[in-house]
Amino acid sequence: MAKLIFDHNGEERELPDNSPIIEVCEEAGVPFACTEGVCGTCVIEIKEGKENLSDPTPEEEDFLGEGTRDERLACQCKIKCGTIRISF
Repeated sequence: MAKLIFDHNGEERELPDNSPIIEVCEEAGVPFACTEGVCGTCVIEIKEGKENLSDPTPEEEDFLGEGTRDERLACQCKIKCGTIRISF
């Protein structure tokens, strides 16, 4: 099981490995609009564990640019394994 920690309140949520994080993020208050990786409403900052997320999607690269980054789109990410800590 993977673990997602929300920096603003310390809440921890467990998810199966390779799960999308969109639902858990939405429950925690991350704002969403299009859920297609186009609008950028759901930008999150990865504070720890970015190596535990799926590779950026083409939609993320179009919106955020290519390369290693600390920002991701919550609607596009999957948690591979391990722990990530995010803020929004």
